[in-house]
Amino acid sequence: MYKRILLKLSGEALQGSNNCGIDENVLSRYAEDIKIASQNGTQIAIVVGGGNIFRGLRGTQRGFDRIKGDQMGMLATVINSIAIQSALISICQKAKVLTSIRMEPVGEYYSYDKAIEYMNAGNVVIIAGGTGNPFFTTDSAAALRAVETKCDVLLKGTRVNGIYTADPEIDKSATKFDTVTFDEAYSKNLKIMDLTAFTLCRENNLPVIVFDINEKGNLSKIINGEKIGTTVKN
Repeated sequence: MYKRILLKLSGEALQGSNNCGIDENVLSRYAEDIKIASQNGTQIAIVVGGGNIFRGLRGTQRGFDRIKGDQMGMLATVINSIAIQSALISICQKAKVLTSIRMEPVGEYYSYDKAIEYMNAGNVVIIAGGTGNPFFTTDSAAALRAVETKCDVLLKGTRVNGIYTADPEIDKSATKFDTVTFDEAYSKNLKIMDLTAFTLCRENNLPVIVFDINEKGNLSKIINGEKIGTTVKN
């Protein structure tokens, strides 16, 4: 169903049950799912957060300058991106890390045409460093890179299986949306992603699917057209 996707992963997803850092078992499981989807013919770009290592906005509450804190967060996303690349290469899946700020030889400097070229050659492309600018989240980076690389959909992997009327981990009576429009999501104040990312997706007609990344096989099921999670579209 989808020929090219952007997968957005949170840094917290990589830490699993740990308080911080990277859970190697979780990382391996994600890599296996990504490899299966890639080898079935889907081109994949990935943007990952860095909250399992450092979150810039939280750092400002502890005395960090916001710009410096966001720069530290960008570096955290590079660490996570290298980890994903290493996990993919270890199971014989080609992968490239592109960075939004220059840091060769850690990763190549990002350009959308280079990302598309690598995906066409069968690589999973991991785009690190957010947008390269402070005050922008990795959700915004994911939306921007998805639009730039002409992805068919943005898949946001989370700990829950979609979008609910309230946080299902707190409110057991919360009900799940199967499909919701961008306008409905905005009017209902559903916390899908930050407003910048949300607006980029809406204005560029890029659908977003929020799904449970921890359920093995969900990634391939969505790509093949199964109704998993919640779809947000115009």
